[in-house]
Amino acid sequence: MSQQQPVTIVMIEDDEGHARLIEKNIRRAGISNEIRHFTDGGTALQFLYHAEEGPMLNGPALILLDLNLPDMSGTDILANIKSDERLKRTPVVVLTTTDDKVEIQRCYDLGCNVYITKPVDYENFAQAIRQLGLFLSVIQVPEIQVGA
Repeated sequence: MSQQQPVTIVMIEDDEGHARLIEKNIRRAGISNEIRHFTDGGTALQFLYHAEEGPMLNGPALILLDLNLPDMSGTDILANIKSDERLKRTPVVVLTTTDDKVEIQRCYDLGCNVYITKPVDYENFAQAIRQLGLFLSVIQVPEIQVGA
């Protein structure tokens, strides 16, 4: 029986304030998994596909994805992940300020697992992330077939 490998949380979020708030409230929910933070899509994709400790080479991950990034669209990152045979089962939680119905449908069509609109005010945002943390504490993440 193989031992369950800890899931790395990959946060792709260019707003440092939001990133700190997300990490703080995930920790408050009792999640101690490693969180890798990237502020742009290119660096995040590099990590996902090529880093020794990244999910392609080293096992399970869960991705928190902002759609509005400086160098590329979050939907492009989502499409990239979900079209890759080895990463397509990696859960992707879209966490963004966009509540456009077309964008939401597009993300689900591309394979996102959860779409959360960031509340504008701090208290509701913090509460939403704590609830996300509780959600993260109970979901199961599939193993990635390393080197498949």
